[in-house]
Amino acid sequence: MTSIPPSGANLRGAVDLSSLVKPPARPGAAAPTTAEGSSLVVDATDATFQSILELSNTVPVVVEFYGQGVEPTLAALVTSFGGRFVLATVDGTRNPQLVQAFQVTEVPAVAAVIGGRPLQLFVGLPAEAEIRQVLDQVLEVAAQQGVTGTIDPAVAGSEDAAAPVEEPLPPHHQEAYDAIAAGDFALAIKEYETAIAQDPRDHLAVAGLAQVRLLARLDGATADALRSAAAGAPDDVDAQLGVADLDVSGGHLDDAFGRLLDLFPTLDAVAKNLVRTRLLDFFEIAGADDPRVIAARRRLTGLLY
Repeated sequence: MTSIPPSGANLRGAVDLSSLVKPPARPGAAAPTTAEGSSLVVDATDATFQSILELSNTVPVVVEFYGQGVEPTLAALVTSFGGRFVLATVDGTRNPQLVQAFQVTEVPAVAAVIGGRPLQLFVGLPAEAEIRQVLDQVLEVAAQQGVTGTIDPAVAGSEDAAAPVEEPLPPHHQEAYDAIAAGDFALAIKEYETAIAQDPRDHLAVAGLAQVRLLARLDGATADALRSAAAGAPDDVDAQLGVADLDVSGGHLDDAFGRLLDLFPTLDAVAKNLVRTRLLDFFEIAGADDPRVIAARRRLTGLLY
């Protein structure tokens, strides 16, 4: 099934899950493999995606998930933009961390990454004209975020385009990344909590904790089940929190905030505190300077007082 290509407004301010996708590359780690026929197309994996995130600070990266008998098809279209995009193809059957991070439920599925922020674009294969329209919108969003570089096909993938060396992470952050890579969300939560206990001003640990809690809650869940539960029980707090988690994971902050803030006045004190805490986690994930966070925080304050 093909989803409707998003508008530019829907693409703005996606949730930054970059820190949950892959720990920083270690010495000797492999780089993404350049696909045959174009240096603007790379085969990305769980183990190499950190360099894709870094590249997305320079140029938007289109991420095409394939597998289960489906082959990637966007190379010619993406490269026709003359280096304004790089295409990263991901075999969804071999890279479970990326599938989970991007909430891929079927292939083909296409996303983008701009400045380390993933954006869900579409599922299925729309007509070429529709895809071009979506990519034009991605370029508009990238320009708004200052990501306006291009990649010269003549040097892409060469030694001149080598990825920068990563700075070492603080110990508990590294342990959290390693735990996430192993799928041990409980351990990652513990490591971030320890980092915060040692330094309550460690804002990266606070955001990381909120993000990994989100992944832990969504672990094993399906979008259809979450949306069906929420639709069938509009007054059930847990069901509404579940679908709000799903919306935040896909960058649909307005939907998540609106759902919970509309529900908030109808709740008792215990449920209100539960929703308030979840909203504060969402605010950490999205970032305090996101205009949707600012508006939602203002509305929440009005409801509390």
